[in-house]
Amino acid sequence: MWFKHLHLYRLHENGAWSFDALQDALTAHAFAPVTAHQARTHGWTAPAGRHSEQLLHEVSGHRLLSLMRQERLLPPAVIRETLEERAAEQEAAQGYPPGRREKQVLKERIIEELLPQAFTRSNRTDLWWDTHRGLIGINASSSKRAEQALDALRQSLGSLQVTPLAVATPPGRTMTGWLSDPSARPEGLLLGDQIELRSRADDDGVLRARSIDPDGEEIRTALEVGRQVSRLSIALEGQLSLILQEDLALKSLRFDDALIDEASDSSDSDNPIMSMETEFVLMAQVLSNAVEQLTQWLGGEAEAIPATS
Repeated sequence: MWFKHLHLYRLHENGAWSFDALQDALTAHAFAPVTAHQARTHGWTAPAGRHSEQLLHEVSGHRLLSLMRQERLLPPAVIRETLEERAAEQEAAQGYPPGRREKQVLKERIIEELLPQAFTRSNRTDLWWDTHRGLIGINASSSKRAEQALDALRQSLGSLQVTPLAVATPPGRTMTGWLSDPSARPEGLLLGDQIELRSRADDDGVLRARSIDPDGEEIRTALEVGRQVSRLSIALEGQLSLILQEDLALKSLRFDDALIDEASDSSDSDNPIMSMETEFVLMAQVLSNAVEQLTQWLGGEAEAIPATS
């Protein structure tokens, strides 16, 4: 249940969806596996997996929902090879090669024939909804995948006014300040050893460093020639460590060992759903506090114009 990544969104209609209304909306768009002739599909699935059919969990104002995507794997190379064979057969039969439109019809027929035989691949995206702070956090490795999950939620609800969480000061500028001036680092912030620096002019590429001293000579020299931080590993003391990106995405989340131990001690092996909810609420509380702390360190939240949907 522990999130690996987090893309954050400000919800501008936080009180618009009660638990029951949200649950009904998810149920109406529940996941169903792809049919023989479907290339892909998506829908809401139980966060607890095989242990439950419940599509929505809420503990202490924190909601958890999961989107399942499934697609049939039909490699383009297979389609291309089969198309070449069919086109050659047609040419031999009619005495001339098929035209562009005929080849397109052939390709569509091949896809229709091969789809039922193709393997399927499924992936799940978890969403955390903080009803107290009006935040939605999506556990996705890329912004594209996060936006796809958000679009699915919007389609299920009919409308959803959200904008990416934004701060008053660009994160890259603040992170550069933390590296340049140790006295600018907030209390409770620890710098890690993974750093990505880019040139302001974007003409010198990107400098990526692992296992490096953030206060070392190499980093100081790079900052002096005008490079700016685009990714920085940090830790919030006693809570979690992460890589903060300049777009405010939080990557490679690692929660404090004490939190993991607390969840383990509180788990109930006879009740997997209760164990999952315990892990979730502990994680959600830490994430909520961490987001609030990071937002403050980054100059406070920027005013956002609610998006129409």
